[in-house]
Amino acid sequence: VQLQASGGGLVQAGGSLRLSCVTSGFAFSSYGMAWYRQGPEKQRELVAGISSLGSTNYVDSVKDRFTISRDNAKKTLYLQMNTLKAEDTSVYYCHIPFLDYFGKGTQVTVSS
Repeated sequence: VQLQASGGGLVQAGGSLRLSCVTSGFAFSSYGMAWYRQGPEKQRELVAGISSLGSTNYVDSVKDRFTISRDNAKKTLYLQMNTLKAEDTSVYYCHIPFLDYFGKGTQVTVSS
């Protein structure tokens, strides 16, 4: 199983980024997926999840700003992040809940 996250970077507050997670080694379309994040000196937290059928859920702090989506043909998970805030600064990780498997993260830094 491989999860390769990308798309992070440095952005000003109010800006946008789109994270991607390219996957391989498992039947992507059959699994729910999720994005987690871990900020400086903070515990890792669930940001958003999407089921194999496409239903989604979000942590309250990102509702109406972030959108999780998936492209089963490309075996890729996405996280569109809009109206970014300084408190969104974290390393973002792609996750397979059923396998409790995390990929390597991508750093997102939001300057205020």
